[in-house]
Amino acid sequence: MEDVTSKTWLEVALNGPWTQEKQAGIPIKVADIVQQGIDCVNAGAAIVHVHAYDEKTGRQKDDVDVYKKIIEGIRTKVDAVVYPTVPAPGMNPIEEGSSGEDRYAHIEALAKDGFLEWTVLDPGSCNFSHYDQLKEDKVGYVYQNSEADARHGMRIAHQYGLHPSYAIYEPGFARLGANLHWRESTPDPIYRLMFSSGFTFGFPPEDYALTAYLNLLDQVAPGCNWMISGLDVNVLPLIPRVIMESGHVRVGLEDAPFGCEKTNIELVEDAVNSIETCGGELARAPEVRLAASSDKLEAMAAGM
Repeated sequence: MEDVTSKTWLEVALNGPWTQEKQAGIPIKVADIVQQGIDCVNAGAAIVHVHAYDEKTGRQKDDVDVYKKIIEGIRTKVDAVVYPTVPAPGMNPIEEGSSGEDRYAHIEALAKDGFLEWTVLDPGSCNFSHYDQLKEDKVGYVYQNSEADARHGMRIAHQYGLHPSYAIYEPGFARLGANLHWRESTPDPIYRLMFSSGFTFGFPPEDYALTAYLNLLDQVAPGCNWMISGLDVNVLPLIPRVIMESGHVRVGLEDAPFGCEKTNIELVEDAVNSIETCGGELARAPEVRLAASSDKLEAMAAGM
């Protein structure tokens, strides 16, 4: 039987929370998000991450009905894992005192109606400061994800069988996320290692940084699925090492350097070319689903 674990997952993050003020090329309208998602899957992506927007204001709005239109629109045309975000203090307008129940309400509603396979879950908090702002002596903000909020998101993942996609902004996110995964008995998480050239969180996209993260994951989450990504960053130079280490890749206008002039499909095409040049073979969505579940892999191995 073919070893699906050796194939490389490619995820595209279509827009993010930035609005078109920071990233002019991101899709805002549902129709544009859907079409770009379809085009990126046809170009080689197996996973699509999206932020829903209010088309009138051009601001993120995590509305259940909008997400349903996006997810249905993409998945009626192509097979892909499509998953949304949650609102974050500092990044999005959130009412003061909002709880984990508030932040994850749309995730739970989408999961209950059978729209989700993965969920976003960031197990930690950190300062978001950008070098350009620091040069102007402007104060950044705290990207806040309390442990209580993370545990609530974990319980939803456990209840509905969703794989949590962890954004690992700092090493402590991996340590807490691994422990919460064990405690809350969720499906296997994906550890998404977040690099940045523009923000001061975590590591820059350097080989030593990837080594540090992989050494940590060997200790706290051995055998886990992991991928490189980030914010305001180009991760393509890390791909040769990623392929060598059997990791995975995320690209897209959410993650790309601010002011990126390439489209989402061009970013996907660049990643596909780099992955294949390094000897990697792209996974399609059914292969991602199989490889993401250790239970399924164990069953597959037992049947060989």
